Amino acid sequence: MKKYRYRQASGRCKNHCKNLKDRFKQLSSSQGIYRSRKGIFMGVCKGLAQHLNFSVFWTRMIFILLFLFTGFWPVGVMYIIAGLILKSEPVSPLHDEKDREFYNTYTHSRESAIQRIRRKYESMERRIQRMEHTVTSREFDWK
Repeated sequence: MKKYRYRQASGRCKNHCKNLKDRFKQLSSSQGIYRSRKGIFMGVCKGLAQHLNFSVFWTRMIFILLFLFTGFWPVGVMYIIAGLILKSEPVSPLHDEKDREFYNTYTHSRESAIQRIRRKYESMERRIQRMEHTVTSREFDWK
């Protein structure tokens, strides 16, 4: 009976952690919450202000007041964790879902993004070679 309860509790804990991770990934990737590249310290306040369409000054003031009244532990640690976890803002604006998908794969795994680009250019190179072969063949009609 105890083993069953332990398994249930550990299963619930794993599901809860997975749900939290999924929610955080959804917030950070699909809705566009990024750290700003031009922020003062890690860009969290400026990125949050840009996402919420709120004044950067007041966002920073709220964080400073929370930091002063609650101490370092809750606000300071959460700020540092957010600065480490959030992706930095894209250099150029993302126009469509393909751009967003590429940026997310690049920031998540640069190796997979490089392989994706390499496959795309290899495919283009093969197409160009086939066109060159067709144009330079004896059967090609220039008329």
